[in-house]
Amino acid sequence: HAAVHRVELPSQFMENFCYDVTTMYGAEDGSVPGMPVHYERGEPLPRDLFAKLNEQKTHLAGMVMLRQLYFGALDMHLHHRYDARAEGAPSPFEVQAEVAKKYTIMAPLEEDRFLCAFGHIFAGGYSAGYYSYKWAEVLSADAFAAFEEAGLDNHEEVRAIGRRFRETVLGLGGGRHPSQVYRDFRGRDPSPEALLRHSGL
Repeated sequence: HAAVHRVELPSQFMENFCYDVTTMYGAEDGSVPGMPVHYERGEPLPRDLFAKLNEQKTHLAGMVMLRQLYFGALDMHLHHRYDARAEGAPSPFEVQAEVAKKYTIMAPLEEDRFLCAFGHIFAGGYSAGYYSYKWAEVLSADAFAAFEEAGLDNHEEVRAIGRRFRETVLGLGGGRHPSQVYRDFRGRDPSPEALLRHSGL
């Protein structure tokens, strides 16, 4: 499922810039313009809404992270460990309840049939690959951290890192193994630290 997180990484990566003041409003010295403006009035996003945008990023972040880890673990369990044909095999719903014990704060109700609607892992092309959503979040946060470490207001360094991102992560596509492409960009393996920090955890 390398292709899945390879596709998710760039889109999730770009979302990080939505939380940067300079990206939203431009540099104070006018050297870099702000990006988003109202399509009719040309006005930037009001500052109070930008503050709310930043606040919502960490609201219930731990719960959201547990939910994604739960979905990924459930998916992997059902596709790699579960054999419905085995004698005495539990039902998929019993497997769900067992996995939920590790990842949910409140156990699913006995009549919960979430699995019947979890189309991603049965018909959506993510079977045994749902984890790639969370892995792409790790990669995108860690990639964005390269820009943060340089200083988002250091425009020359941001351009250089952006070119390196384009030439490696975006440019090499399926030509090389994704972990090597990422190492080419970042100079090391990915770390979850930036995602935890961005999530307020």
